Amino acid sequence: MAEGRTVLNIETERLVLRPLVHTDSDSLLDIFSDPVVMEYWDGSPWRTIDQAHAFIHDAHLENERRESLTLGIFARDSGELHGKCMLFKIHEESKRAELGFGIAKSSWGKGIALEATSALVTYAFTTMALNRLEAEIDPANFGSARLLERLGFIKEGYLPERWIIDGKVSDSALYGLLIKNWQSSHSY
Repeated sequence: MAEGRTVLNIETERLVLRPLVHTDSDSLLDIFSDPVVMEYWDGSPWRTIDQAHAFIHDAHLENERRESLTLGIFARDSGELHGKCMLFKIHEESKRAELGFGIAKSSWGKGIALEATSALVTYAFTTMALNRLEAEIDPANFGSARLLERLGFIKEGYLPERWIIDGKVSDSALYGLLIKNWQSSHSY
């Protein structure tokens, strides 16, 4: 089995991205039990603290197996949990991963998601030496589409009727970002 990945905190001007721990469970449940936050996710809103515990447990196991990297998004000044961002489906040989993020409704419109995901994209391309990042979103999720485009992602595909969650059928839009395109937009 591959050795786990050592992750130091990733710090930005306002945020600290760090692995979630058991004591973050209540705050995580508050965020991901909100139907508005979960509207475009591939699952239903969480209902129990056990779901938050299981998510944190699984995130640690997947990090140890080098399959994903899930980080909580915390305010530097207060320690408040704003959400999570992740690299998952990491394929080391192909040097690619998928980017995901979820932010508390109270943190929307404040640049938190952009600041956090920008830091994680930088980490993916520099520290992890990935070549490609991908993201899959519901095309009706205009906020996530705008965020991905601000990060430099390009819409690469469309999958009709990809998901059925709680009886609701939804499509998927596929986005991608190559390191060479990211580097050219970050060469000042």
